[in-house]
Parts: sequence; structure tokens; C-alpha cells
Amino acid sequence: MEIAKHIFRGYDIRGVYGTDLNEEVAYKIGQGFGSYISELGKTKAVVGRDNRIHSESLENALIDGILSTGIDVVNIGLVTTPMYYYSWIHLGIPSGMMVTASHNSKEYNGFKFAFDETGNAYGEKIQEFREYIEKGEFKEGKGTLTHTDIREGYLNLIKERTNFGDRKLKVVVDGGNGAATTIMKDVFSMFENLDVTYICDESDGTFPNHEADPSNPKNLTMLMDKVLELKADIGLAFDGDSDRIGIIDENGECIAPDMYLIALWRSIIDKVENKCVLHDVKCTKAIADEMKKLGGSVCKYRVGNSYIKAKMRDGDFALGGELSGHIFFRDRWPGFDDAIYAGLRYIELLSNNNKSASELLEGVTKYYSTPEIRIKTTETGKYELVEKVKAYAKAKGYETCDIDGIRVEFDDAWMLLRATQTGPEAGMRFEATTEERLKEIMDEFRGVISF
Repeated sequence: MEIAKHIFRGYDIRGVYGTDLNEEVAYKIGQGFGSYISELGKTKAVVGRDNRIHSESLENALIDGILSTGIDVVNIGLVTTPMYYYSWIHLGIPSGMMVTASHNSKEYNGFKFAFDETGNAYGEKIQEFREYIEKGEFKEGKGTLTHTDIREGYLNLIKERTNFGDRKLKVVVDGGNGAATTIMKDVFSMFENLDVTYICDESDGTFPNHEADPSNPKNLTMLMDKVLELKADIGLAFDGDSDRIGIIDENGECIAPDMYLIALWRSIIDKVENKCVLHDVKCTKAIADEMKKLGGSVCKYRVGNSYIKAKMRDGDFALGGELSGHIFFRDRWPGFDDAIYAGLRYIELLSNNNKSASELLEGVTKYYSTPEIRIKTTETGKYELVEKVKAYAKAKGYETCDIDGIRVEFDDAWMLLRATQTGPEAGMRFEATTEERLKEIMDEFRGVISF
């Protein structure tokens, strides 16, 4: 059986169930994973799953495949991806696989995985793993399967790592019918000062209300409406596996993840040694403006939660994140991205002062920006577009950052063009201090490439 190459992506394995993925594929991936980590000297792996309707059957097949190589498996069952990350620490097992398609629509599924202590596999490591599976030289053995419940330890971790004040707050939480619904009520019930209303709070892997992707504004309309209806202080939304967050302020407006970073940095910069924020190249220039005012600095890095997470660890950053909604804390949290914890940290800010959710961002430089503009091309064509813009920017003497595609920086604006990890497309984004300047730089780069 040949496995489709395209499901081995930049940060994980992901495809359409019944077309790209089935139980036979999952079994073979399990064989490959068990054999691969065996060669690294590992003897155990942890496996968990989200609540998609096909996740349990894929998990069972995956586990059977791993066991067939002689690797023991600890099954943590239905969990969020952050709970799966927590299990590495709790169980002392750094090798594992999580059955999930994250924020993708209901027909998708996949696997996030780690071979060892370095964390989630990404980039070349995933392609090397694909090639390893294709060889089919799997180990043979008989591993042992055990089951364990990590809920109590995870809840205790959250309780220990939050410092709420006395202010009472009204909160609306949208679970997106995803994996967060299986734990979020237990989390929020630990905090007596929170009056919480839940929507889309039934576990349902068909996502009947909206897609579990808070980075798409259309998926936040139910939450916005409920926040306004109840005159709530804040609204939180979680994606399908609960590692990406969306936040709605008291006015029913979205607080973008890069704006979130600014609010949090204002509160922690005097408490941490490393006063540099890590963010991906899609994030707003307002972060750099704010960090300059605060006496800190910024480090731009490539898009992808696996890349950012590894960079967070290697650079010992206290706080970082992505425009997609992955937020990483290392000040008093173990470093993995957890939407529920990220939401609680914003609520914590509110609970310790009298400001509203929007007022926490007073004084931030106002920028006008485009959503990501997708340019259809070919797998080779997307890289050719990037090189064309690089050459243009170099000829003009512009300041650039090429850690991921090409980001051209101006005093009052920037543009980004990068090859996407998900298909034959390039993604483009612009930002400027005025709408007129935004149009100006967009027109300039239309003269270089068509979009």
C-alpha cells in the first residue's frame, strides 16, 4: 500500500479521511513511528486523539501499528492537543502521536507527532519520516498497551499557574464542539469569580454550528453576538484541538493574536529576564513599536507552531505567538501552546485591574492591514514569486527579512510574500499606518507580481 506523499506536510501529517487517510494508512504510520523511535533507543510512546468522528478508529489502528514493532503504548484517550503535550511531562515520555486535524473542517484528520525530547517533528524531519515509511523496513515485536487519565494533573497545572484577582467577570466560552468541550467546564469551574456562559459546548466531531477555526472571523459571529447580548467582559473561542485561541472584547470586536501579545507583554516585561518577544512574520508592526516603548525587542521567525515552539525553547523566550492563534508561555508555563490557558491569562489581566478587554490595548499604534491574499500558482512557481520580490527589494535597497519568504520593511508599512506549506500557493499580506499608504505599497508590488 502506497501512502499519498502530500499528506506529509510542513508541521504534521494531515489529509481527508476516506481519501488520503484510513485505518490501513494509520496502521502503517504506526509501524513506521514505532520502528523509527526504536532506532532512537525509545521503548514507549504516548498516544491521544481529538473528538472527530473517525479519530478513535484511526487511533486504534495507529496503536496496533506501534505495538507491532515492540514499542509500549500509553493511551491517554480523548484529550486536547495541549493535554497531549502535558502528558509528555506528566508521564516522562517524550515520544508520541496525537490523532487530530486541528482547526480543519470535519472531513480531515491527521497526526501530530514527536520522536524525542526535541518536540514536534516538522519540515525536513517529516519528509525523512515519509521516506522511512516508504522503505517498509519495520521492526517486529509485541508492545504492551496501558491506559491512563491525565485530567487531574492537567487541571492542577492550570490552577497552579494562574494568579486571579478578586474582580468578578462575565465570560462567554465557545468550545467550537471540539475537544476543548471535554475539559473546559472543569477548568473554568475552578475559578469562583468567573460567571461563565458556554456555547457550542457539546462534543461533536461534525462541528454542527461552525468550523472550529477561530482565525476565520465568520466562525466568531456566534460568540460576538453572545458577548454583546450578555454584556460580557470577554469571549473566548477554541479551535478543534484547543491549541489556537480567538478572543472577543466587551464591544464584540476581535482581539487579534498579535494584539494579545502586546497586552500580555505590557504585564510581564518587568517580571522576565529575556525582554524579547518572538512572533511569526505575519504579525503586526505594532508589536515592534510597543516593545520599543517598553524597552524590549522583537524576534521575527517563520510561520508554523512547531517552528515557533522550538525557537521559544532554544532562545528561552518568555512569551511568543503566531497570528493564527498559537500562544506560547515560558514565564510560568511549560512552553506549549494551550488556547484555554492563553484565554485564562487574558482574563487574569482583567481580574487584577479595572480595565476592560479593549482598554488593555490603549495606545497601541493603529495600522491598516489586509487579510492574507492567496496567489494560486504551482509548487515551484510559489518559490519563484518569492525570489522575484526578493530581487526587486534588494535592487531598491529596501530593508528585508527572509526567514520565511520575504518581508519588506518600511518605517510606516510592510509587505510579506511567502510560499505556503499547504499547497501550490503563495500568501501575501500588507500593513501600513494609513489606508492611503496601504494602497500605495500594494500598487507598488502589483507592478512586480500579479495578485
